[in-house]
Amino acid sequence: MLEVLGLDGTTEAVYRHLLTHPERGVADTARALALDESDVRRALDRLSALALVRPAAGPGPLHTVRPELGLQALIARREEEIAAESSRLAASKAAVERLTAELAPARDVSPGFERVHGIEAVRDTLAAVRREARTEVLVLAPGGGPSGDPYAGPLPDESAPRRDVRTRAVCLHSVRNSPDALAHARRLSEQGGETRTVPALPVRLVIVDRRLAILPLDAERPGAGAVIQYGGGVLAALSALFESIWEQGEPLCGPRRRVDEAPDSTERAVLRFLARGLTDDAIAKRLGVSSRTARRVSTVLMKRLGARSRFQAGAEAARRQWV
Repeated sequence: MLEVLGLDGTTEAVYRHLLTHPERGVADTARALALDESDVRRALDRLSALALVRPAAGPGPLHTVRPELGLQALIARREEEIAAESSRLAASKAAVERLTAELAPARDVSPGFERVHGIEAVRDTLAAVRREARTEVLVLAPGGGPSGDPYAGPLPDESAPRRDVRTRAVCLHSVRNSPDALAHARRLSEQGGETRTVPALPVRLVIVDRRLAILPLDAERPGAGAVIQYGGGVLAALSALFESIWEQGEPLCGPRRRVDEAPDSTERAVLRFLARGLTDDAIAKRLGVSSRTARRVSTVLMKRLGARSRFQAGAEAARRQWV
């Protein structure tokens, strides 16, 4: 209880004992507390250094200073140390702010947004904004786990938000086949977060407290750099986009929804892509699956629709209101 004042458990026990039994010496104190005499002597050395015991004026045992004197003095000393440390921290904070202002002209900053370049800068930026989160973190991450994608949902480490910060992440359905992604989702859930999946995502995205959003500079190379968008209409639109996708998502740890013979969300996405004339390779890239998987889904859908071409499949799907 008194560790903050410099007394460990043994030292505190010896101090308490001497306060109620001031006549006892080292041997008697050791027996009463079931300690080695060497432990008692070390405790007495510590109490002496803290000015809580001192030699008695006459012959006899040590004089033990009463708590209202000795401990109050330690508290006052500790308060002075904390005040001095706070002053040093304030000075350091001011120095960081000055350094940041001095470097601002060299950074890629414009009113309302900032650019960072390189995978390490992206990782540092994402870690920093997650630590600063106060209410929520929203994530669109196709990778969905510790796969090298810097936009993957927060992991339980020093870069993760606190438990009182709500985290919602949306990943691709394909991550359901990844043990790492499922384990990642469970860790996120243990932190109070939620993960849903959708067949396709339009962009990688992290939104923090609805005050800033981070997107890749290049959608094809998320590690190349990022744009940090602060407030304004763009941020509002990105937040609305996330909520729209979130509502369509299916809980990662729950069963996939399926109604009668109607296609599931992945199949609907494939049908939309087929109607737009995308190749199997292009569809696979958007769904985060292999080309073979995309080809298989396309073939199955065309058979179910009785279509001989992709265009016909799209038209039939529209007629059945599948898309």
